[in-house]
Amino acid sequence: MKLTDNVLRSFRVAKVFRENSDKINCFDFSSNGETIISSSDDDSLVLYDCQEGKPKRTLYSKKYGVDLIRYTHAANTVVYSSNKIDDTIRYLSLHDNKYIRYFPGHTKRVTSLSMSPVDDTFISGSLDKTIRLWDLRSPNCQVSIFHFVGIFRCASCLSCASKGCLCFTVGNVMSAVILGFDAPAGEGPFATFKLQYDRTCEWTGLKFSNDGKLILLSTNGGALRILDAFKGVVLHSFGGYNNSKGVTLEASFTPDSLFVMIGSEDGKIHVWNAESGMKVALLDGKHTGPITCLQFNPKFMTFASACSNMAFWLPTIDD
Repeated sequence: MKLTDNVLRSFRVAKVFRENSDKINCFDFSSNGETIISSSDDDSLVLYDCQEGKPKRTLYSKKYGVDLIRYTHAANTVVYSSNKIDDTIRYLSLHDNKYIRYFPGHTKRVTSLSMSPVDDTFISGSLDKTIRLWDLRSPNCQVSIFHFVGIFRCASCLSCASKGCLCFTVGNVMSAVILGFDAPAGEGPFATFKLQYDRTCEWTGLKFSNDGKLILLSTNGGALRILDAFKGVVLHSFGGYNNSKGVTLEASFTPDSLFVMIGSEDGKIHVWNAESGMKVALLDGKHTGPITCLQFNPKFMTFASACSNMAFWLPTIDD
């Protein structure tokens, strides 16, 4: 089935899971699309089976908390940040619920965590004003890339041929940096994009489209933007969704890079065409709180949204 305007408008909530007692702060699909794992402010990690549509297992990180959970390239291991006691990143085996490795170094809260799509390296960004490059095989930071003057907001990375492309924001400046993920040192920055800064909100999220041509910049206000990833030009600005309380809402591309989605504080999901900028769908998930997490499955025609509950969505028509 191809993802079209009509198919998107037909999506409805198929299942709702009430496994958490507090906000789901992050979730991530496995690369094969078969499972999804969530982290919550109640210190739990919940693993779901996307094909059977049910929770499989619940793990806990009571001492350190859990946030920014990410699958590695193995579907049975994850990395995540801590939100209590320290700011160490942890590498966990889901098979036996044992830590494989710890990644200490950040001295303040980690605000971004992103796996390289090409190998076992990942990046992290923190309020300590550094971005760090790590390798899953070593507890030592491979490169401490920057020490910022401004306030670090967010970062993301994608594959650029045999290298990785990292994009981050500091204050009101967006930079793009080439990093050789197979080398110990980076080569950047190759571009700096200065965008008009909206003082009414902060930039809170960055994502590349899968084709590498677009950057999605989200905020804790009522607006998000699509940029040309090569020129830094704003192609579209989207608004019209509720976020009066300044909540960090996750925005996402669909896997084909053709559509952009974001939730809102009133439980609705807004969808736009990434090329034309036109709104194509408004979906009501009937969430009990703001939809802070939203992602499309990378392999199957389904997506997930979360507040303190997790919702799985399916289309109701064939197109």
